[in-house]
Amino acid sequence: MNLDGMKTMQNYILFLFFLVLNINIEAQNSIQQALSNFVKDPVNRSAAISFQVINLENGKEIAAYQPNLAITSASTTKLFSTAAAFELLGAQHRPSTRIYIDGKINEDGILKGNLFIRGGGDVSLGSKYFSDQGTELDFLTSWVDSLKKLGIKFIEGSLIADGSEFGYSGVPDGWDWNDIGNYYGAPARGLNFYDNLVKVNFKTFSPGSKSAIVSVYPEVPGLHYKNNVYAASVSGDNSYLYGAPFSLDRSAEGKLPANQSSFEVKGSMPDPEFQLALELFKALAKAGIQVEDGYKGVRTNSTFSNRDYTKMTLVMEHFGKTVEEVAYWTNLKSVNLFAEGLLNQIGFHFTGDGRTTSSLTQIEKFLQKNIDTKGLVLQDGSGLSRSNAISATHFTSLLTYMSKSTNAEAFKRTLPIAGVSGTLRNLCKGQAGEGKIIAKSGTINGVKSYAGYVESSTGKKLAFAITVNNFTCSSTQIVDRMEKVLNAMAQY
Repeated sequence: MNLDGMKTMQNYILFLFFLVLNINIEAQNSIQQALSNFVKDPVNRSAAISFQVINLENGKEIAAYQPNLAITSASTTKLFSTAAAFELLGAQHRPSTRIYIDGKINEDGILKGNLFIRGGGDVSLGSKYFSDQGTELDFLTSWVDSLKKLGIKFIEGSLIADGSEFGYSGVPDGWDWNDIGNYYGAPARGLNFYDNLVKVNFKTFSPGSKSAIVSVYPEVPGLHYKNNVYAASVSGDNSYLYGAPFSLDRSAEGKLPANQSSFEVKGSMPDPEFQLALELFKALAKAGIQVEDGYKGVRTNSTFSNRDYTKMTLVMEHFGKTVEEVAYWTNLKSVNLFAEGLLNQIGFHFTGDGRTTSSLTQIEKFLQKNIDTKGLVLQDGSGLSRSNAISATHFTSLLTYMSKSTNAEAFKRTLPIAGVSGTLRNLCKGQAGEGKIIAKSGTINGVKSYAGYVESSTGKKLAFAITVNNFTCSSTQIVDRMEKVLNAMAQY
């Protein structure tokens, strides 16, 4: 090649270099411009915003705005509890519920002693996410069949449910009174079943008239709702259920559509431990097995506080769903109970203490080893607590760590796809971000958040987080504005 040819080739290579550089700068500028427009929007004049997007291939920041500002992030918090469960417990870890007896079964089939249900924190037991509708309590039939095979025909003692290894505290710090009586505010316990909820059926009449409570399922002895729900010209459920954990005195407020023969509203179950004892008691009675001294929960019966399982006989063990299976629904449908259950499993696995405080200590140790946790505050596993404080950098650091984990693909499979599935099914629908973003969303009053991964139209792999607090428009309107930033990343 002569000198002129070499110069031509050099000029061509330089042209390509600057062309690619210019394209990258323009793409980066498009994200920064979309972000700038979002920040300057009048609805965000008093808002707290934290944003960061990084290139997973080289770890470099592409665009950011107050990335270290730790603020309330709602359900994107679930990324921390699910990631920690994958890493600390393993994708195939399964909790179990065990049944013990503390006496002998004689030749007449009489159990000379008590029957204990020992909770292991399984949140999948009788859950609608793992059962066909109407079959959620079929596990009880399976338990009864197992006991019948042991030859038990009569129990001379009591049936005792024990979830004490996970404590009996109320709810995690920062949970709102307006949430805890509703189904999505049901805390995880040592014994959980039927998603720890009750279904309250209302009958409504003409607009302006008070509704009537027709039934509650499962039937909870002594449960009473002070009913202030009225019929109105509304299209959906505008009612709320209120009540403290373990309390049977509750209230119902709000409005429901008029002239409905049956309208179902879901609330939190007051005491799943006691309720499970009752449901098994009824299932045993239906099978002809009587329990002489009835059913009890350890929380309300100090008589059984000195029980020793090492001196009892384990007669049955029921294994729950795996971490991977539970985490899938946790992130896809944003199931608060499952997130709290995964969190509590971590503390229980490492210390035998499944309380939220113990479990958060274990997660914090894990995070401190793997990401910069300065400014990070976690009070629960679900994001229902407004006391959580998480920055965009905390999220992208976690997402970067998980992208290199042996659990990376399993973790990513739990995340909804923009415009396609779960809580993101309507996000970026028909736009550039559809199918290119997988992320966890977060929504509580005045808070909107997204955090996850992007595979852009040019093949780049990104991790991002965007959270805004205290915007002055509707949730739908803030999402419309956030989509412009998300679409810009998808086109990077």
